[in-house]
Amino acid sequence: MKNQKHIIVTGGAGFIGAHLVERLLADGKSVVVIDDLSTGSRDNLRAVAMNKNFRFIQSKISSCTELPELCADAEFIFHLAATVGVELVVKSALHVLEASFNEMQILLRAAEKHSTPLLLTSTSEVYGKSAKPEFGEDDDLLIGPPGHSRWSYASAKLTDEFLALAYAREKGLPVTIARLFNTVGPRQTGRYGMVLPRFIAAAKKNESLKVFGDGAQSRCFCFVHDAVESLVRLQQCETARGEIFNIGGTEEVSILELAKLVVTTLGSKSKIELIPYDQAYAPGFDDMRRRKPLVEKLDRFVKFKPQTTLKEIIRLTAK
Repeated sequence: MKNQKHIIVTGGAGFIGAHLVERLLADGKSVVVIDDLSTGSRDNLRAVAMNKNFRFIQSKISSCTELPELCADAEFIFHLAATVGVELVVKSALHVLEASFNEMQILLRAAEKHSTPLLLTSTSEVYGKSAKPEFGEDDDLLIGPPGHSRWSYASAKLTDEFLALAYAREKGLPVTIARLFNTVGPRQTGRYGMVLPRFIAAAKKNESLKVFGDGAQSRCFCFVHDAVESLVRLQQCETARGEIFNIGGTEEVSILELAKLVVTTLGSKSKIELIPYDQAYAPGFDDMRRRKPLVEKLDRFVKFKPQTTLKEIIRLTAK
């Protein structure tokens, strides 16, 4: 792949990253994945492992000796490498904060040398404790206190956003930021506390679906193929550079209703069990009551917004 322009995907062995890699290769692109496999898996990339336009490098960004050369020959960088799942974040705040800032800084420096356009995947977590019914990209952000480690991920991602936009303003680096809202779909693991794969796995075995808190907290879920379509369109949209975009579904559902929908959609005999937050995580755990994105800006720039229905998402993910 030397001297041929490629796309770099950091975290490309992760759930979303692997779906993105498959799509880019299907579009005829050459792809280099950099992933240390701390939360990703080579199994996610099985379908493309033998593709002549695909290359995998098992490494942290900071340990990748080829990074300067790879960025020099890249037409675009998707930065998806990150700690995933609330459960992991609560347990490993130090790792989350150090890894996020350090790896991001190294990648931005390498990209800036060659003005290689970069898309950073951020998270809906940055909206924090805001009580707004819907979140827009220009809203104020309300993060919880530093004594609660569950906010470390939001703070780390927000720092990444500030850093990326500072590079855009001061160094002229073409940067786009995508805030992902609860992306779900095939091959997602429930290992790090992800709610939908956890529910589906339990329902398939007719085991209890464990709902944390009172279950009235609501979320919107986005099918991974819709998220990938959005990311690819943002990559191709030069007017999106320097901008922030929400990527998410807009069909709102309470977690209790989601559990019921999984049970009925899959014809399961599972019961639903409510577990207090302090048993599930740690005393003082703080959760957002609502998390609904406004996606009009995404639609305005790239003429697309996620629209796979929740019932269809459950069916496709379970399959």
